[in-house]
Amino acid sequence: MSTSRLLSLRSGTAVLRLFRPTRGGKEALSVGPRVPARRYIIDMSYSSHFMDYKRTAMPSAMKKLVVTQLSPHFREAVRVQTVPVPTPGNEELLIRNRFVGINASDINYSAGRYDPTVKPPFDAGFEGIGEVVGLGLGASSDYTIGDTVAYFRNGAFAEYTIAPAKECIRVPLVKPEFLTLLVSGATAYIALKRLGDLTKGETVLVTAAAGGTGQFAVQFAKQAGCHVIGTCSTNEKAGFLKSIGCDRPINYKEENLGETLRKEYPKGIDVVYESIGGSILDVAVNCLAQKGRLIVIGFISGYQSASGIPAFKGATLPVKLLQNDYGEAMGKMMRMLAKGELACEVDCGDMAEEGRFSGLESVFRAVDYMYAGKNLGKVVVEVAPAAQGNSKL
Repeated sequence: MSTSRLLSLRSGTAVLRLFRPTRGGKEALSVGPRVPARRYIIDMSYSSHFMDYKRTAMPSAMKKLVVTQLSPHFREAVRVQTVPVPTPGNEELLIRNRFVGINASDINYSAGRYDPTVKPPFDAGFEGIGEVVGLGLGASSDYTIGDTVAYFRNGAFAEYTIAPAKECIRVPLVKPEFLTLLVSGATAYIALKRLGDLTKGETVLVTAAAGGTGQFAVQFAKQAGCHVIGTCSTNEKAGFLKSIGCDRPINYKEENLGETLRKEYPKGIDVVYESIGGSILDVAVNCLAQKGRLIVIGFISGYQSASGIPAFKGATLPVKLLQNDYGEAMGKMMRMLAKGELACEVDCGDMAEEGRFSGLESVFRAVDYMYAGKNLGKVVVEVAPAAQGNSKL
């Protein structure tokens, strides 16, 4: 007598059924003992809470930008790589990046100037904003799938990024304006508060004033009751500076910066917020008033050279500042933004020759765009569009 076997699952148990073929089909011969089904250590019924399986389809692979060789030229140093989507640890979040920020320091990092002990390959990018699509059990006490967060850490130039939950900042919406605060806004806020020691009526000079961090330095100095001078390279940028409260925009392509400052401000400048270096730094130093304060937060004019900037021991100024007062600065700026008291200009490349910075690969164009001095505001790349109901992540 021949028989066939069928293993069926019912209500969490396994049942072994034996059948004998008949002319009318199959006849059950016997029913074996009910055997408990295999149970897994991880109860996958909760998986929708920790990984976004239901709303969207999680891919198995993603793209990210990796520094494969040290170079001050971003295109030479960085390559696009396809890697598995990482799995978050117990206290971590898996974030689907919607927008990432471009910083002048991206080139210093790819050139290995911040930490000589770090050798390629290593991930590029510092700041991003997006949705939580996966999280560890420990992180689930504060976050859940679908939360929108911003973060400031290495490895942002990727379609997905792992970040410790405690380092993430909850934001109400995935808007690039919030991204401007993470590095650019926080640097200006903390530097002027801790080092500027601004007093009402003082004169403040902000170089690259229409850029990512310059726009915030102008506004914070103006809110402190200071007379603000801002340098820029186009009349369009000069108009923008006036709109955010700059008292005297100076287009250095049309006016001689040194002569203008000496003529209009013979007593000198009380505080200089400087990020360009080179001849601009020389002018700023020579125009300082007695007991004036010079705050140097960067040397962007030299970052793409072989030497870059003079060697520093330890962290750079912005890093040291951000370590201590970052939480306070972010809280204050978030409240100001919510009240409409802070302008956060974003440049996503809509006016660039090749169009908007969309997709991870456009990070290369965005870096070139910023170093050419074409940006008005913070340069931001849209890594991925907003996820729709059944769209793939």
